[in-house]
This record gives sequence, structure tokens and C-alpha cells, in this order.
Amino acid sequence: MSVELVSAEGPREVVSGTGGLALRATAALAPERPGLILVPGASGRVEAPDDVPDHDPADGRPRPEEFVSVRLARALTTDLPVLLKAALDCPEVTVGTVCGGSLLLAMAGLLEGRRATSHHLAMDALGAAGVHAVRARVVDDGGLVTAAGVTSGLDLGLYLLERELGPRIAHAVEDLFAHERRGTVWRDEGMAPTARP
Repeated sequence: MSVELVSAEGPREVVSGTGGLALRATAALAPERPGLILVPGASGRVEAPDDVPDHDPADGRPRPEEFVSVRLARALTTDLPVLLKAALDCPEVTVGTVCGGSLLLAMAGLLEGRRATSHHLAMDALGAAGVHAVRARVVDDGGLVTAAGVTSGLDLGLYLLERELGPRIAHAVEDLFAHERRGTVWRDEGMAPTARP
């Protein structure tokens, strides 16, 4: 398995929202290339004063989830939504998201009618965008596999390894990381639970 950091714009420095760590994208996103595309969420402060979200009336500070939505909205002004739509439409591509990554796709109108999860603070926003929001650590909706908060990204990675390369490889990596996966991966199959009186 080979891994490559890409961006919608092509090779460039990509500054992390947390701590300013810079990573180097080595290529442009190729949505028709078979494989897996992983879309991260967002974090950190917004830089431009006009991007600062409204303040919480309770304590006068902006809510962290509003910073995230402002940062994600910036991505909607790039070629990224068009590239991700092409990836979602390609049967040889699996799109995975962690945390606010699914919110980005939902904000772009790419997940309407699909099942997905995100950080617990984004679940209502997913629903408002026409997504069937599922409260689970990992949700497998075929060519779209989403993970909840940032730590569930480990579970997503291990699940995708199992799905693509088999359980023995996934277990070996799980053992190497000393990380035990949590919860069941939600899939739309099997019997539905019945309501209790």
C-alpha cells in the first residue's frame, strides 16, 4: 500500500489547523485513480477577522464548531468539491472521512441521502444537509466510509485495512499500534432493531 498527501491545487505546503504544522502535498488529487481518498476534518483558529464566527451569548467566545465550519467553508471555494464528487461517482474509489471531513462533503451537497457520521457536534448539521446521520464511530456506506471524532480515525484506518487487505493485516497493525478498536462498524444490513415500549 502506498500513501500520498495530495491537494486540490497540486503540490504545495498544507498548513495544519492545529499548531501550524506544515505538510507537503506532492500531487493533485486524481479522483479517477482507483484506491482510497481520505478527507480529514478541520481544526484551529481562523485567521481573517471577517471570518470569525458569531460569539456565544453565554460566554462571549466563538464556539469551536463554528471555527471548524468557517475553515471547511473555505474549501468549498476551491476545486475540491468537484474533485470529491468525481471520486464518489467512481466505483473504483472509496472515499473515507474523519471528523469534519464528512461535514465538508455534506456542505458541498455530496452526501444527500447517504449514511454518514461525524464529530458529535456536527451531527445536526449533517442531518440538515439531507444526510442520514448515524451515531457510530465508523459508518460504511459502500464507497463512502466515515468516522466520528478525530480519535475514531484510528478505528477507520484499521477497518479500511481489514476491508481492503484482510483481517490478518488489520490485526497486525492494531497490535503494532497497541490500539484496540472500539464499537461495531455500522452498515445498512441485517435486522433493524425494534422499538421498545
